[in-house]
Amino acid sequence: MAATIPRHAAPSARDGDGILRAALRHSAGRTLALAAVTIASTGAALLLPAVLGHTLDLLLARRGDTGRWLLLSCALICVPAVLDTADELLTATTTARTTAWLRHRALGDILAAGPRATARIRAGDLVTRLVGNTAHAATAPATLAGTTAAVAGPLGGIVALGVIDPWLAVAFLAGAPLLALLLRAFARASTDALTAYQRLQGDIAGRLLEALRGARTIAAAGTAGRERERILRPLPDLSRHGHRVWHVQGRSTAQAATLVPLLQITVLAVAGLQLSRGRLSVGDLLAASRYAALATGVGMLVGHLNALVHSRTAARRLAEVRALPPVRHGTRRLPADGSGTLRLRGVRAERGGRAVLRGVDLDLPGGTTLAVVGRSGSGKSVLAELAGRLADPDDGEITLDGVPLRDLTREQLRRAVGYAFARPAPLGGTVGGTIAFGSFTPSPAAVRAAARAACADDFLRKLPAGYATACADAPLSGGESQRLGLARAFAHAGRLLILDDATSSLDSVTERRVAEALLADVAAPTRLIVAHRPATAARADRVVWLEEGRVRAVGPHAALWRERAYREVFGE
Repeated sequence: MAATIPRHAAPSARDGDGILRAALRHSAGRTLALAAVTIASTGAALLLPAVLGHTLDLLLARRGDTGRWLLLSCALICVPAVLDTADELLTATTTARTTAWLRHRALGDILAAGPRATARIRAGDLVTRLVGNTAHAATAPATLAGTTAAVAGPLGGIVALGVIDPWLAVAFLAGAPLLALLLRAFARASTDALTAYQRLQGDIAGRLLEALRGARTIAAAGTAGRERERILRPLPDLSRHGHRVWHVQGRSTAQAATLVPLLQITVLAVAGLQLSRGRLSVGDLLAASRYAALATGVGMLVGHLNALVHSRTAARRLAEVRALPPVRHGTRRLPADGSGTLRLRGVRAERGGRAVLRGVDLDLPGGTTLAVVGRSGSGKSVLAELAGRLADPDDGEITLDGVPLRDLTREQLRRAVGYAFARPAPLGGTVGGTIAFGSFTPSPAAVRAAARAACADDFLRKLPAGYATACADAPLSGGESQRLGLARAFAHAGRLLILDDATSSLDSVTERRVAEALLADVAAPTRLIVAHRPATAARADRVVWLEEGRVRAVGPHAALWRERAYREVFGE
């Protein structure tokens, strides 16, 4: 069952509570069964003191009908042990199923947001939330069921004390407000400490993932020591907040351990006084001592509250994932006779609060190739993102064959546009599956044709199992990986092919062969290529020259080459 949390609103504590409510609804059946088991166990524990007390009175009176009461006492001792076993089993399975459900939904939220997810939350922090925070939040249903019994036990104990003698309940309730204040202070302090602790955990995970991605650069630069210091810089704060969590829990436990015996002694003192006055029997005294222990079990709520605080703070971090805006698609389709004409009007894009593209107007007629050139930071890759709607512009409109990209269905958009990147990801399981990976699965013949066009067929056929070779068993060079990514794009691009620095690792001969195949063997009639080499720009029909987020010039490479500033873009 889906939660009713606004996907675009800033997450709050209420959103975190909404995550927990959704998890509780998802596990409602098992949670109710678990609550029934724990309450039944608590009920047996509440009956036992009364039965033991009555049995003791019968034994002291030497009455002959004590046998059945002894049997009942034994049964009430054994039944909780059986119920506790069922409790453990239900707790484990409920938590495991809820964890799987939360992870499945959080992963769906991340994938629905697309590249925007890592733009808002660091990749390492997303992994921490997906793995650790879901596990903590998933304990909430079982913890709530256990809390029900943890509350029922003390309340039942207080009521039983009142039934034995009202003064026993009064004696206990005199100190109850202190326990309530203790639990409230614990919940507040733990929430603050755990929120900071989990945030720092995510920060360290983000730094670590960045270092793993740049491991070769770090090794080549000889900066492992500095990188280690950067990754672990939040560690002292993490330690401080962790110690604070344990300090709060330890202090609350110690306070409860001091207060609970005092309450028990107070109840026993009143019970002893009533026994001396003949108002209670010895059995009543025994029952009162055990009910006092059950009533002071409210101190055990510290542990349950600690678990709930963990769940709630973790759920708040999951609510931030839930709040990631998903990519919305329209209902329109492309015209059947479209040639792949791409138009940008007044396009503006911001990244990190800085305008990366400013008022870009651009026409890419169907059947032509456009090279995008510019210095680093000029907005080339952002333009490539927007052209195929991996991201939306902050202002302006982009159309393909006259239809705004925002209005297209997901299927139409992804069938029409193919992408290749500088560092393609092997996501298909096998090398052939990586080429076929996409919104639709091309035929084996189309996969092989795309591989030939990308100059990948020769080395793929030499792999141990050819196209069926697992990606993990096919260590590829940078150039081979790029050719695999190019093949995937060639196999899926219907009208528009976008290459974002996708040939940077290819040698000049291979790049020329791929460029020739683009014109002869690739279905997509329109091509937008982020170019870093003069030869790549020279093979394009036109070149758009970006400078500081604006279009400085558009024209043939040969005409632009006459300008010194243009040649300097390529280091010439």
